[in-house]
Amino acid sequence: MFTMTPAQPDRYFDAKDPSGGSNLGDLPEWNLDDLYPGEDCPELTADLDWLKAETAGFAGDYEGNLAEIDAGGFLNCIQRYEKIETVMGRIMSFAGLRYYQNTTDADRAKFMSDMQGAVTDLSNPLVFFTLEVNRIDDAKLATMLTENKDLARYKPVLDRLRAMKPYQLSDELEKFLHDKSVVGASAWNRLFDETMAGLTFDVNGEETSLEATLNLLSDTDRSRRETGAKALAKVFTKNLPLFARITNTLTKEKEITDKWRNLPTAQMSRHLSNDVEPEVVQALRDAVVAAYPKLSHRYYALKAKWLGLEKLEVWDRNAPLPDDDDIEIGWNEARDIVLDAYGAFDPRLSDIAAKFFENGWIDAEVKPGKSPGAFAHPTVTNVHPYVLLNYLGKQRDVMTLAHELGHGVHQVLAADQGELLADTPLTLAETASVFGEMLTFRKLLANAKDQATRKRLLAGKVEDMINTVVRQIAFYDFECRLHAARREGEQTPDQINALWMEIQHESLGGIFNFMDGYESFWSYIPHFIHSPFYVYAYAFGDGLVNALYAVYEEGDPDFQDKYFEMLKAGGSKHHSDLLAPFGLDASDPKFWDKGLSMISGMIDELEAMEE
Repeated sequence: MFTMTPAQPDRYFDAKDPSGGSNLGDLPEWNLDDLYPGEDCPELTADLDWLKAETAGFAGDYEGNLAEIDAGGFLNCIQRYEKIETVMGRIMSFAGLRYYQNTTDADRAKFMSDMQGAVTDLSNPLVFFTLEVNRIDDAKLATMLTENKDLARYKPVLDRLRAMKPYQLSDELEKFLHDKSVVGASAWNRLFDETMAGLTFDVNGEETSLEATLNLLSDTDRSRRETGAKALAKVFTKNLPLFARITNTLTKEKEITDKWRNLPTAQMSRHLSNDVEPEVVQALRDAVVAAYPKLSHRYYALKAKWLGLEKLEVWDRNAPLPDDDDIEIGWNEARDIVLDAYGAFDPRLSDIAAKFFENGWIDAEVKPGKSPGAFAHPTVTNVHPYVLLNYLGKQRDVMTLAHELGHGVHQVLAADQGELLADTPLTLAETASVFGEMLTFRKLLANAKDQATRKRLLAGKVEDMINTVVRQIAFYDFECRLHAARREGEQTPDQINALWMEIQHESLGGIFNFMDGYESFWSYIPHFIHSPFYVYAYAFGDGLVNALYAVYEEGDPDFQDKYFEMLKAGGSKHHSDLLAPFGLDASDPKFWDKGLSMISGMIDELEAMEE
């Protein structure tokens, strides 16, 4: 799974033509040898050969037999399955990471497609496993877990598998869906990625990439921000028929699958995979929407005052403050800022993060064809994570580095859980990343040399939190409305645009003018394509971390140890169990208000500076 920062201009500041003459220092590039030395290496061939034999052998040994298996036999079965998953994950991590380094390289794209097809074919004999696990009698499973403590370790995995039991289809249908996935959603995802990577934008007569054009939205020069926004709108609008076709097809495919599975809502599959109750997500959504007036509406009105404007245009939303010095932060300085902030919290945190810089686990330079945005990919638990950035030397890039290193540290700590238990549900996957950002922000704020610097830092953090909380919940609402509308029939580009604009007016408030063409900006956000309803996890993570940080600031003497234990748990515990040691409960609506109050309090401080 690639854990990515939100892909829109909110946190998508990793964009600039690398030929622009920056002095960022030597930016690191991945060394993928820890996965495989190359496409044609004997190690990769050996793993594919092993998978071919082992998946067939696994099916031969266990298919049709799980209902009668004993505890020891079931433990062996799960451990064999886990090893298969590890080898498959290693192959796909290697293929995926190479592809995301240059998505326009035909050879890399072909290699990833070939590996995806091979792994899909090789995993076909495994489809029975989940189906038969869900048919094991409840009492029998409980007895086996009691009898064998090593087997009992896997109870969280089994619980998550069996949560899908009511929505499971026949063996034949499940195998059919598995087989066709490579030419279904995966193919449409690839079309979207390759189309988006190949787009160019006319900026004052110069053809620029998506990344470089998006970067203009945070330029200090207002005319350049306007030029960038209009260039984006022009190209997005031109390509709307294709993006609407992709969106309509994927939402319809999801509707069909959900209908066959009898899933009650389009969002339910995401809630199940996140191991979170729908009512908890609804409480989060309702709390954030209710807070729009005191968060985004209030902040952007304040920003308009700073910029000397009666109304903000959409290209002003991410504008720097008028006195922003727009200092370029070199790579080595960014590294030191983040590692110092991590180390001040706990040296163990900075020690793990330092390995990413020392061992070629980060790819930071902006390059033609490189995947935009940023992500931390855990690969597999017997290797290590890799972090992708598009580093441009802005303060927000430093915060993105802190964010992705938080993911990386989390993934390193959780690796001891093993392949099936290390993967953290999305709702908790943002915990360490957002906490890492908060540590870095607080360090910068404490070292602010004057009131103007403090104001810039606070405003930047508020904007990031609005983009992570308000904007992501707005995106979630957009997806909810879009999927509901699609169930009534195909949606034209104009209809999708209208849904998008409804949400923008609600979430951003009346201080904004919306230029012609802004209605098309939904079209380039990859989460809508790759991971429906993913986006609320960002708001979940931010709210959770704000509450966690409040506990930390209150001086809990055991906080660091509790924090490390939470990260080490990976996906082995439910969010309620992980938060209990801190006295927190995400099912309590007041929990979300606590996190939102932190954002509101920062806006209070900014308003007080105006008095």
